[in-house]
Amino acid sequence: MRLTIRSNQALRVLMVCAVNPGVLLRSADIAQTCKASEHHMAQIIHRLARLGYITSVRGRSGGVKLAKDPSEVIIGHVIRSIESEFPFVECFDPKGCDCPIAGVCTLRGHFEEALDAFYGVLDRVTLAQITENNNRLAERLFMEDVA
Repeated sequence: MRLTIRSNQALRVLMVCAVNPGVLLRSADIAQTCKASEHHMAQIIHRLARLGYITSVRGRSGGVKLAKDPSEVIIGHVIRSIESEFPFVECFDPKGCDCPIAGVCTLRGHFEEALDAFYGVLDRVTLAQITENNNRLAERLFMEDVA
């Protein structure tokens, strides 16, 4: 299994915000820190704001910050939210499935079980657990120019 770049970058945005608590961060600065294009990062930030994970403030002195306490941000929920646009396999999308064996293939059940296990593990992990007391992460993601 492989996460999309969108999910990977969304998690990085949340980690940057978590190690810079209460600070309004510019999307351009986040993009540079996360080694992503500003355009791609703007899309991810917009999506995270729509999902309620971050707050976005417009204007010259605007930026983004976490909308929730890091202990309330569950990694499995974040990934599910970001990946929800794309079915794991074709047969998970009843409208877009052209697979000729979809009705008789039992592999779908195994995929569902594997995904349940994958998300089950990540549903036990919070943003706080991966960012708090992680000094090396904080050193890399701390934005002293804006703090």
